[in-house]
Amino acid sequence: MRLDDDDLSNVEDRRGQAGSIGRTGMHLGIGGTVVVLALSVLFKRDLFSTLGLNTNSGQVDRPGPSRQGPGGQARANAEEQLKHVAVASFNDAQKVWAAELPQHRVAYRPAKLVLFWDETRSACGAAGAQMGPFYCPGDEKVYIDLGFYRELATRFGAPGEFAQAYVIAHEVGHHIQNLLGTEAQVRDAQRRGRNPANQNRLSVRMELQADCYAGVWAHSTDERHLLARGDIEQGLNAAAAVGDDRIQKAATGRVSPESFTHGSASQ
Repeated sequence: MRLDDDDLSNVEDRRGQAGSIGRTGMHLGIGGTVVVLALSVLFKRDLFSTLGLNTNSGQVDRPGPSRQGPGGQARANAEEQLKHVAVASFNDAQKVWAAELPQHRVAYRPAKLVLFWDETRSACGAAGAQMGPFYCPGDEKVYIDLGFYRELATRFGAPGEFAQAYVIAHEVGHHIQNLLGTEAQVRDAQRRGRNPANQNRLSVRMELQADCYAGVWAHSTDERHLLARGDIEQGLNAAAAVGDDRIQKAATGRVSPESFTHGSASQ
């Protein structure tokens, strides 16, 4: 994959800053879905709903004092290539949608990419590394601890730069849903509905649509001859690796389609 846009104008690098915790309500990312799903099965509780109801504070994070000492600098240096992939793919996806949406009479409003370590705060509340990448519609920012990319390669078996870029493009897809009003419509329907299975089905459709939007971006990179051999396979592998059926099978040994929130590997 050949992406080289390292412009940081829409990037907040909070790595090495003290974080704080607020209210929840964000789109859980890939890693977060794994953790919360496994805990929900273990404790036999719908922790997705529980997290969504926890509303302590709506304030956006104010960066705290830097704690990036020698060890932190070494960590930052080790993440330099991961940062390049995240920033370049984020910028490229935004350029694609900034050109595409006006053709459908929708103005594009840039999102922000937030890099952090361990934990920070979003307008949606707590942002912890264990949650994986996620998009918060409250502040229109994509959050990622770059250590997730190592998890993607080792735990989920989905290595490669295009797999990493796909993750970012998926979260930008949630931003597109926010701009189009899809996110608000789905959340309103979920609040009005009383059937958890129907709420889950809406979540699945939201996540699959974000995958589709990531595919729109991926197609554009192919048209611009930015991909190398095997890149598309990396992206598909990353998407399939986090299918609800695979995650549930690994966590519990069985699959419960009625509790899916992101869709199956094949979807």
